[in-house]
Amino acid sequence: MNITADRMAAAYFDAFEALCGVTPKGGYAERGTARAGVTQAGVATLNAAYDRSTEPDLGSLDEMAIQVGRQAAHWSIIVRGEADDQVADLAARHGLLERAELPLLACAADDLTFRAGSAERPSVRQVGAAENDLYTDALTRSFEVPEGLFGSLMGGAVLDADPITGYLAEESGRPVGTGLGMRTSGVVGVFNIAVVPSARGRGLGRVITETVLRDGIAAGADAAYLHTSVMGRPLYESMGFTLVETWTMFHAR
Repeated sequence: MNITADRMAAAYFDAFEALCGVTPKGGYAERGTARAGVTQAGVATLNAAYDRSTEPDLGSLDEMAIQVGRQAAHWSIIVRGEADDQVADLAARHGLLERAELPLLACAADDLTFRAGSAERPSVRQVGAAENDLYTDALTRSFEVPEGLFGSLMGGAVLDADPITGYLAEESGRPVGTGLGMRTSGVVGVFNIAVVPSARGRGLGRVITETVLRDGIAAGADAAYLHTSVMGRPLYESMGFTLVETWTMFHAR
């Protein structure tokens, strides 16, 4: 099964570029292998100048950084692998002095490990654009960020767009968690896995993740990928995900 870093990275970038194309205030530009992707959300990773290759074109990346920096208050420069001094210097010229790692994990569909079903499993359902306000509210509460941080990221027709599928987990009819699946290049990307504080510690994040994966595989995906936090990594590794590449992100303090 082909789960190379190049294939997973291409699927991720295709997904991000699709999102920038459908979110109401989004934008996208390219030069060579460098890209500028803007969603106007208040999250640095969602407004980024980046290079799809492992050998970034610094001139083109600089041009893309200028474009993103002019459009978004919170933004980043992202490169695959460990950034060298030239990339760090480029980021510093744009005022991006903080560095962070973005681990990219992936797994072939046949190697995923799902838990057995349980009668106590909470409800996880797909949601469309008609419920984008409900989804955004649940996303905000689950990530414990200020109201309005995500802006119109999930607004308009985003949740009805191909290849995007939004998910809400509910208990007693109330949203308690979110997920997002994006299918590109025969691969499903897992995003927005988050649970409200009052519902944590009961395995709900895994249930949402499994739902995203099962639906993606049913739709034809033969592999999956995701970016993970330090806290979430043990969960995903227990499901069969392994590290395929670590990216470097530069952002403002």
